[in-house]
Amino acid sequence: MFSNSMPLDPILYVAGCAILAFGLCAFVLWALLKTGLAWRLATDIPNERSLHTLPVPRTGGWGIVPVVAVLTGVVAPSLWLVALVFAFLAALSQVDDRRGLPVWARFGAHVLAVAALVTVYPAPVPWWALVIIAFLMIWLVNLYNFMDGSDGLAGGMALFGFGAYAVAALAAARPDMPLALTGALTAGAAGGFLLFNFHPARIFLGDAGSIPLGFLAGALGYWGWRDGAWPIWFPALTFAPFIADASVTLARRLLRGEKIWQAHREHYYQRMVRMGCGHALTARIWYSVMAAGIILAIAARGFAPVHQWLAVAVWAAVLGVAGMYVDRRWRRHQSRLVQT
Repeated sequence: MFSNSMPLDPILYVAGCAILAFGLCAFVLWALLKTGLAWRLATDIPNERSLHTLPVPRTGGWGIVPVVAVLTGVVAPSLWLVALVFAFLAALSQVDDRRGLPVWARFGAHVLAVAALVTVYPAPVPWWALVIIAFLMIWLVNLYNFMDGSDGLAGGMALFGFGAYAVAALAAARPDMPLALTGALTAGAAGGFLLFNFHPARIFLGDAGSIPLGFLAGALGYWGWRDGAWPIWFPALTFAPFIADASVTLARRLLRGEKIWQAHREHYYQRMVRMGCGHALTARIWYSVMAAGIILAIAARGFAPVHQWLAVAVWAAVLGVAGMYVDRRWRRHQSRLVQT
């Protein structure tokens, strides 16, 4: 599976790629901030739904996307379509960051991106199952954008999630080097972004960063399952905190008849920040939860199938209890605000 021309032990090679992506992304973002170009490309202006109070450039994608796309094309050419669509979504989303695009144009691009992937690289499952998987991937593209609203959160989730992909791909019965390398490149670039995004954030991902990362989380998850690197539940368990928060929040807004594409401050992580945890502590709590889920996900790959799904159910229950705890604290917080 490994190339005879590979100069290093596979683990060192993957780690070296992650370090290279870290350094390149950090350099690009430092240069954008130093020259002031970051603000001219796209700036997030605070409003009543924001968790920050000062304008912040939302150009983090300019550091992550070119690094990951180009290096993936070099070290993992079998994933050329994934890298190409990743870059396409970033370019389109940059237009959205600058000028705004109608919902139909954004959503249509997401559908086209996922359709291209599953059409060119179909999985050996019935067509209706492939449609369901594609729908879930489209949802992942969008939810990653929804969850990019607190310092260090989305970048940290990328660091942990794609790092888990890299580890799992290397540890598979038949190690998948292209998958491991792309996961490592993305995790490394996310780490470089976090240097400037952890509280107090100097730069945000923006749509040009969050939308492509959401696509990549789904695309690599699909690729790994299709090639036998991990079971179908593995990507969902890896990114479970993100998926649970966004899905529950969306369901609530749908039931209330609200416009789900409009900005709001109702996500669990937003409520944690507003209740007094602050950006840094909220990020650390989420990192801990995601790390625990990833450890379970990697360990569960060696379980019997029925025990694998039991692990998934147990972790879903844990996240459900955590969500109910936040809901309870939020209701108390709101009651105190009303009383004062």
